[in-house]
Amino acid sequence: MVKFLRLFQPLALDNRTSTGLLLLRLVVGLAFMFHGWGKIQKPFEWMGPDAKMPGYLQMLAAVSEFGGGLAWMLGALVPLASFGLLCTMAVAVHTHMILKGDPFVAKGGGGSYELASVYLCVALLLLLAGPGRFSLDKLIFGEKVPGLTVRD
Repeated sequence: MVKFLRLFQPLALDNRTSTGLLLLRLVVGLAFMFHGWGKIQKPFEWMGPDAKMPGYLQMLAAVSEFGGGLAWMLGALVPLASFGLLCTMAVAVHTHMILKGDPFVAKGGGGSYELASVYLCVALLLLLAGPGRFSLDKLIFGEKVPGLTVRD
């Protein structure tokens, strides 16, 4: 159990880096909440009646976008939120790049996978770096001390 809780301990980062992560979490978290707001209203059917995506996967995407955005803003359970958002954005990139054949940057108002790629990279960064010291994760779980290992 101690090892599991350690997953939520942020790395011991300096104030400068933690401030950058806080600003990133606030801005991108708010963007995800806006993207997820319409989806969370009808979580099992936001893609419409002709969607090929099962309702439970639509619900996971809606929860990861809205709930993950909120979690990022609060700095709460950031690794879990980041994993959910990373998976959601990987599906979005795959859908636009592979299935739809959209370009990286939209031309003439068409679809693209540029924004989903950027969001995927932010999710990967927060998954690997954590939320920084200005987060609920740090208040609740403490910080990882470099070089310290936990053994059961």
